[in-house]
Amino acid sequence: MVEQTRQSLISYNPQTNTILIDCTKHLFPASLEDYEIWMSIAIDALMQYPKATTIVLRQSRDFIYDYDQVMLLKEIAHLLHKFVKIERIISLDKVTPFKDEKVESRLGFLQKIMLSDLRRDPIGAYVELSHEIIKQKAIYKVTTEDKLKKSIAHYLNYALLPLQKALEGTKLINSIKDKLIGYKIGDRSIYRELFHPIIRPNFMLTRYSILPPQNGEKVNEYEIEDGKVEIYKLKDKALFFYHIIPAEFNLNEKLYEILDVARRYLSEHKPKKSDFADPERMREVFYNIGRDLILEIAERMQYPIKSQELTLLSKILVRYTAGYGIIELLLQDENIQDFYINAPVGKNPIFVNHGVYGECETNLVPTYEDVEAWATRFRIESGRPLDESSPVLDTEIEVRGARARIAAITRNLSPDGLAFAFRRHRDRPWTLPLFIKHRMLNPLAAGLISFIVDGARTILIAGTRGTGKSSLLGSLISEIMRKYRIVSVEDTLELPLEYYINLGYNIERLKARSALSQSQNEMPADEAIRTSLRLGDSCLIVGEVRSVEAKALYESMRIGALANVVAGTIHGDSPYGVFDRVVNDLGVPKTSFKATDIIIIANKIKSADGMKMFRRVVEITEVRKEWDNDPLKEKGFVKLMDYNAKKDDLEPTETLLNGESFILNEIAKRVKQFHNDWEAVWDNILLRAKMKEYLVNLSNKTNNNEILEADFVVASNEKFHVFVEEVMEEHGELDYNRVYNLWKDWVNKEVRLRWS
Repeated sequence: MVEQTRQSLISYNPQTNTILIDCTKHLFPASLEDYEIWMSIAIDALMQYPKATTIVLRQSRDFIYDYDQVMLLKEIAHLLHKFVKIERIISLDKVTPFKDEKVESRLGFLQKIMLSDLRRDPIGAYVELSHEIIKQKAIYKVTTEDKLKKSIAHYLNYALLPLQKALEGTKLINSIKDKLIGYKIGDRSIYRELFHPIIRPNFMLTRYSILPPQNGEKVNEYEIEDGKVEIYKLKDKALFFYHIIPAEFNLNEKLYEILDVARRYLSEHKPKKSDFADPERMREVFYNIGRDLILEIAERMQYPIKSQELTLLSKILVRYTAGYGIIELLLQDENIQDFYINAPVGKNPIFVNHGVYGECETNLVPTYEDVEAWATRFRIESGRPLDESSPVLDTEIEVRGARARIAAITRNLSPDGLAFAFRRHRDRPWTLPLFIKHRMLNPLAAGLISFIVDGARTILIAGTRGTGKSSLLGSLISEIMRKYRIVSVEDTLELPLEYYINLGYNIERLKARSALSQSQNEMPADEAIRTSLRLGDSCLIVGEVRSVEAKALYESMRIGALANVVAGTIHGDSPYGVFDRVVNDLGVPKTSFKATDIIIIANKIKSADGMKMFRRVVEITEVRKEWDNDPLKEKGFVKLMDYNAKKDDLEPTETLLNGESFILNEIAKRVKQFHNDWEAVWDNILLRAKMKEYLVNLSNKTNNNEILEADFVVASNEKFHVFVEEVMEEHGELDYNRVYNLWKDWVNKEVRLRWS
């Protein structure tokens, strides 16, 4: 009856080679290391299912023991099978052919070790066995009775010593042999050094390791909205370890119980396909339903739930029903730039690209069920295929606090199945003052870029992957006055245009077919760009120049660059790299490339040890027009600002300081107050730089980052233009000191009104 009860707790999944032990109806917490009952059942299960590689103990949370830990117990199970099944040492005849008065006690000892102790406490059984060997050897030495001597020798050589040798051949015993001095049988603290389960709530599929890495040195920790992040430097690896501790792992047992009941109820009301058309609305509905449900369950359980507990449980419930699960937690961390889920899933942890510590391994391992569910969501929400005939999907998601661009691949491109790459973006646009605060550029560079945007030039932002090109492009929009119309073209909606629309911008968004997509339901990017030219006089913002749309973009540059700003991003690590890609890879004629006015290069700067990375604008270069074949050899590229690695700063070149910039003088030709007056141009650039620096300093002084966000930056930029006009009308000339003082007074007053 006892065996039947134990057996009913065990189930086995042959597809994943996982043993599941149901601990939900027992008082003992689910822990192999702390409780002998669960270790005993686990070893029994491994004898029954020898191919198992994972053991899960399920209670209010899942305690997952991975391959290396399971192997420690599997060797014990194999040993038991070898010695017990063939009855090698536990029958009376096998113990000794020489009968004496002690034979019954010897048999009892062996049966206790083999049938009980080795299952419950293999280390304790080994120590008991060692003590018995010492005891029997001592008796052997002092006894003079021949029959007893032969009996003890047989007992040692046939039973005890072979069993001891077999145990010492296991990794479990071999790893602790040197730690047994002072060990007391029954002390299970030694198991805690060997067994470290991955813990997750049983409503969460992703596997999670609660313990930090061994031999890791904590170098940083910080809070995110729903959890905590710790960064560890690993002694044996060149990459850092990103250890996230979600709030859902720190709930008390009663809150887990409430959450689990609510989740099981909501699981019967899963989102319908039509609900995904408006994910934000769907989440709001699930949040409200979940909140009411949690309140009702807490009252039924007579648990006085606090307001902050109710809010937290409601958010967690939405995250694992209508949301994206663990993906949302990673997107909460503003330091994360990218994260990757590699195939085959279930065997690899998630890797993140951290803004400071570069690529990091994490304590998160997604399951096959996770990635299948995510892939289904991405297909439904994007309306794009992801299957063996269309093995690439580019799409985007948005959650509270962040947005992400997703590249998903599957068979036949990925032989090991589904894999994802996520590019994280802020939910609010970056601004030039924000970039100054984060040292991506300095105030002078920000002032120069602002002047060029106002001057309606063509701008390409270049860099390698993850250098902040799209974020910088998005920040340029805050430098465009809201009186100008903007048309955008993107294949994946990365730019924060909806936010700008809510700020009152006149924006028409065009979504083009991804260069890698096989979908025929979307317009190709080149046609989308040509269409934009028929939508009226507008600034043109192109998310990224990847393929044949380059020709169409340069058509639009040549047609419209003198009227409105045209800006986009492109991969390239230098101005010539951009030229090479545009002309030689994408087939744009050399003469058309001259439509490019400014190239801004962003790059990742590494620390001397190579362990940390920082994003920086490293070059602002103008493209001159008097060259024929090679702009590099014919001095068609002229730097206006250049990065000084020693100072970790952008510095103006002599060309800029001496007013010898072709593009800036071209802008000046079209402005009455700037024509043939370089000092006026330079003063305007310096004023813009001074204004942006003032915002950053004011933000630091008041500890108010909202001053640097797009809402306030857009308003302050437009107020600058208003004051320029007022001063011109009142005094008949540009007096930048007056403009600056008026603007500064307005900023200080507005800050007090908004945030006092």
